Amino acid sequence: MKNFLLQHIEEPRLGFRYDQELEHPKDGLFLFGPLDDRANPAEMRIGVIGTPDGISCFREWTRSIQRYIPPKDQNKPHHSGWPGFQAVFGTRWPKCPLVELTVSENAIRTSIRITDRHEAIYKTVNLFEEPIRKHLRQDEAPPSMWFVIIPEEVYRYGRPESSVPKEEHITGSQPFSPRTGRRILHQRQSWLFAEEQKNAEIYGYEINFHHQIKARLLDTRAVLQIVRDTTLEPHRFTKDNGRLIREPEDSATVAWNLCTTAFFKASGKPWKLASVRPGVCYVGLVYKMYSTNPAAGNACCGAQMFLDSGDGVVFRGAVGPWYSQHTREFHLSKEKASELMSLVVESYLDMHGRSPTELFIHGKTQFNDDEWEGFKSVVPDETNLVGVRIRPTSELKLYRVGKKPVLRGTAYMSTKRRGYLWTKGFIPRLDTYPGWEVPNPLLIEIHRGDADLLRVMTDVMGLTKINFNTCQFADGQPVTLRFADAVGEILTAAPVPDLPPLPFRHYI
Repeated sequence: MKNFLLQHIEEPRLGFRYDQELEHPKDGLFLFGPLDDRANPAEMRIGVIGTPDGISCFREWTRSIQRYIPPKDQNKPHHSGWPGFQAVFGTRWPKCPLVELTVSENAIRTSIRITDRHEAIYKTVNLFEEPIRKHLRQDEAPPSMWFVIIPEEVYRYGRPESSVPKEEHITGSQPFSPRTGRRILHQRQSWLFAEEQKNAEIYGYEINFHHQIKARLLDTRAVLQIVRDTTLEPHRFTKDNGRLIREPEDSATVAWNLCTTAFFKASGKPWKLASVRPGVCYVGLVYKMYSTNPAAGNACCGAQMFLDSGDGVVFRGAVGPWYSQHTREFHLSKEKASELMSLVVESYLDMHGRSPTELFIHGKTQFNDDEWEGFKSVVPDETNLVGVRIRPTSELKLYRVGKKPVLRGTAYMSTKRRGYLWTKGFIPRLDTYPGWEVPNPLLIEIHRGDADLLRVMTDVMGLTKINFNTCQFADGQPVTLRFADAVGEILTAAPVPDLPPLPFRHYI
C-alpha cells in the first residue's frame, strides 16, 4: 500500500443563518439558527391524531420542548442539551395543536389483533387515515404536518414479522384465507363476483402500518410523522415489575431529532452543505420488489433527487421486470431509464431555470449499457453525467494503534476509479465513535462517466450530513441511498395512483 493512496477527507461544514459554518448541526442551530429562508414557517401548524392517552402524551411533550432539557451526560460532548424549540429554530410552536383527532383505543386493540394480518393492518390504518381524509376535505387551511401517535401495540404488531399471541387472536370479517385472497387479486377473472374482488383488494397492501398509512395518504399530500407514545412520555408506560416498557433515547436527544424533522417537514430549511459546487445534482436510484405480487421480477423503480440544501424530490418510475434472478440485480430498460431521468432533468430545470452542470447517479449496483444509454439520451450535452456505485463492504479493515478506531473521512484509493471511504469512525468533535464494532467502509466506484474520485468521495461525505430525519452529526450512508429502501417500501406499500413528483418529506 502506497502512502499517497491513503488520505483523510476533512469533515464537511454545514451552513446556517448569517452565512455561518460549523461541522455539527446542533452547534450551528444553537449558535446561529436555521437557514434564513422564505419557506421557514413563522409558526408550526400541527395536526395530531391518536388515542386520548397518545394525545395527552403529545401535549405534555409539546410543553417540554418549549424549555431547556438538560443533556443525558453533560460531561460527554456527544450529548447536547435542548435549548427550546423557538430558541433553536426561531419559529413558534403553539401550546395546542391546530387540530386534534381522537382514535378509539378499543378499536385499535381489536383491529390490530385480527388473525388475518392483511385485514388487521388495513383496518388499523383505516382508523387513522379516514379521520385525516375527512378533515382535509372540510378544512381549507389544513395543518402543514401531522403527528400520528401510535400505541406501543401498533408498533409491536403492525410490522411484517410481527405475530399476535394465539390467545389474543380476533376473528376478522374476510370471507376467505389470505392465500385465496391473493389468488383472486392477481387473477382478476371476469367471472368473479365484484364483492369477491373488492374483498381481495386488501391483499395488495403491505403488512406494515408505517409504510401503508404513508402510501395511502400520498394522494392527499399530507406530511406525516409517526411516533410511538412511549417515545414521548416513556415514564407513563411501565410493566408489572415497574420497569419501562422500552428505553428510548434521552429526552434531549428525542427533542433534537423530532423537532428537527418536524421543522423540515413543515417546509423549514434547517441547514445546507456549506461548500458545494454550483449546478451539482445528486440522484439516488430506488428499487423495490412487489411482495404482494408473486410475478417474478416485478419491481418498482424510482429516483430521489437531492440538492445542496437537502431539498429532495421523489419520482415514481415504471413497474416492470427490472429484477434478474440470475444476476440478483435491478436494471431498467433503455426506454424506462430515459423516462425516469427525463423527470429528474425537467424538475431541475423548473427549480433552477437551467440544466445541472454535473449530475451524479448513485446506485447499489452497476449500470448496464441499456439503462446508461437511456439516462444519457435525455441529459443535456453540457451536463457531466456520472454513474457511481456505492455499497457497504467488510472486505477491507483499517486499524489504528490504541483504542480509537479509524477516523471518519479516511479514504483509500485502490485505483483512479475505485476506493474505500470510512463514513463511520472516530469523530474528534464528539470525542467518540458512535458505534460498537470496527467500522466498515463504503466501496465507491465510478462506474460510468468521468470524475475525480477524491471529489466524488468528498461529495459522499457531505451527503451523509443532510439527513433531516434526525439531528445527528453524520450518517453512515449518503442521503441518496440512506432512505432508498424506505422510499421503495412506501412506493409499493399500497396500489397508489400515478402521482406527480413529491417532496422528500412525504416519504421519511
